[in-house]
Amino acid sequence: MPSPNNTYALILAGGSGTRFWPLSRNSRPKQLLDLFGSGTLLEQTIRRLDGLVPVEQIFVLTNEKQVDAVRAAAPMLPAANVFAEPAKRDTAPAVALGIGLVSAKNPDAVMLVLPSDQLIQDMASFQEVLRDAILSAQSADGLVTIGIQPTWACPSYGYIERGERAVIAGLDCENPPFEVKCFREKPNPEMAEQFLRQGGFTWNAGMFVWKIPTVVEQLARHAPELAEFISEVRQSKDVHATIAAQFPKLPARSIDYALMEKADRVLNIEATFDWDDVGSWISISKHLPKYGEENRSNSELTEIDSENNIVFNARAQSRIALLGVDDLIVVQTEDALLVANRHQADAIKQLTDVLPEHLL
Repeated sequence: MPSPNNTYALILAGGSGTRFWPLSRNSRPKQLLDLFGSGTLLEQTIRRLDGLVPVEQIFVLTNEKQVDAVRAAAPMLPAANVFAEPAKRDTAPAVALGIGLVSAKNPDAVMLVLPSDQLIQDMASFQEVLRDAILSAQSADGLVTIGIQPTWACPSYGYIERGERAVIAGLDCENPPFEVKCFREKPNPEMAEQFLRQGGFTWNAGMFVWKIPTVVEQLARHAPELAEFISEVRQSKDVHATIAAQFPKLPARSIDYALMEKADRVLNIEATFDWDDVGSWISISKHLPKYGEENRSNSELTEIDSENNIVFNARAQSRIALLGVDDLIVVQTEDALLVANRHQADAIKQLTDVLPEHLL
């Protein structure tokens, strides 16, 4: 069993609030919403680590607009463990900052990197897979990824092509790692269909596990500017001042492009747990109760001759009724009402370009 005392986690909790407007706003993106009555997605992410990572060894990285809301949503963490990026620089600098923070505490630690905005309900299976990922990272000089078994030919996800089962001396686990052949960028629909027919591909969920010495060595080889930044953070007498001065200078790149696609050895463990990145109102609707002919709503709904509508009502004392309408997204908050065609769910974020500032 991996030792919790030697395990740290970085949770990435930045992002904007555009896809789920009007429920989400710039200061309250998806991970800070209680979408299903079971706590915010950020809170759920933290609680899934119970028993794997001590709370004092969990770091959360967000942005300056959201840092207060993140601390309020995560009272179980030390407030000092929540850091704000001083500039938007994509996931490679963000992960490098987390590596610097962890290595300052324990240069030999095993580190998890997790998104904060995914819905995972099977905590037991999640922890089993993560334990095996930790053991794999401890036993091999490689970077471990968690992959999601594709359920359809989705062109919106990155894919990981798996090779042979990894040979790692002394490793005994239920969820064995496989060597990664390569990372594939978001494919067109035809290529995604080919991936599914071929087999051996997983969706890239953005979950990583590695030993600090291993990832630092790989960054020094493939992204030396990030390795230098990690060293500065680790040695800093004033970490916040170092972040403010150096982080904005880093190139804006994803961790996949900066490191994972170039690393000498990457391993992949396929998830056995449920997973949904709840990337739009369409995704959220799958987890809401059904009313009538495939209408989905988070609260009691009155409907007549209405089909395939998605309703989210954030006003507890109000009632929404539908009459003779199909394929709508209706979202009501205290200060705004959205009525959209459900087939344009991905375009909702465009509204934030024309909405008044006080509604963003």
